[in-house]
Amino acid sequence: MSKCKSQANGQDLQTSYPIQEAVTVVKSNQSINGEYRKLILDAPTEILNCQPGQFFHLLCPLETIDQPYLRRPMSIYGYYPQKRELHFLYKVTGEGTRTLAGLNPNDKLNVLGPLGVGFHIENNCQNLLLLARGVGLATLAPLALEAKRLGRNLTAICSARSEDVLMSVDYFRNLGAQVITVTDSQNTSNIENIKLIIEQLIADGKVDAMYTCGSNRFLKLLQDIGQQHNISGEIALEQQMACGVGMCQCCVRSFNKKHGITHERVCREGPVFKISEAMAW
Repeated sequence: MSKCKSQANGQDLQTSYPIQEAVTVVKSNQSINGEYRKLILDAPTEILNCQPGQFFHLLCPLETIDQPYLRRPMSIYGYYPQKRELHFLYKVTGEGTRTLAGLNPNDKLNVLGPLGVGFHIENNCQNLLLLARGVGLATLAPLALEAKRLGRNLTAICSARSEDVLMSVDYFRNLGAQVITVTDSQNTSNIENIKLIIEQLIADGKVDAMYTCGSNRFLKLLQDIGQQHNISGEIALEQQMACGVGMCQCCVRSFNKKHGITHERVCREGPVFKISEAMAW
């Protein structure tokens, strides 16, 4: 039985994590497999006081064909003040990410952040479980690094369509995590199998808290498991955004709290929320 209690949202990050606009310089922007790219920026150290699970709002460059009007929210894949580096992992899916893919070394990119409320690791949570699929694993990467810094035990279940597009596997292993991969091509990524894997980890005493990103399937699964075993957890929600700072109300979602259904902004009160309170679409 877990004694860990999630503390997601409900805190004001303006003091600890001040929002700033900055112009960064592209160090590299390379394809890492057939679907995803990694963008590394030379960034001012004052914007690198981040928390795992937070995000930046990127002002995508304007091109002849693609001219995205709004900034694009992007989860932080890594932040390294000592190297002045800010990392993002992304998949080209529309005009915004197409323009990002066209960035070359020494190009400039305007960013706003860090934004939102990130993940929390409670002092009495020693064994952490990470579960995500595809680029959702990017959001959990800084959490894994923080777990390593705190000396916590980490298990990462990485899901993908096939082995060639599995994300962050080596990254997690290099941090000392036990990595379990599941794929569609091997018929191991179905919810039933993932549930069996997690139930065995719990039986082995390897899960005190659970973390995931985005997926409704994973949200419902971890809600059921968490309720059955009294294990808390947090989820980083994905949502369309406009302003990214809570003014436009574009990213409001419903949450099931003790006193009833509430509506909160994913960009401001989130993007990280308690798994027990998040509601699937």
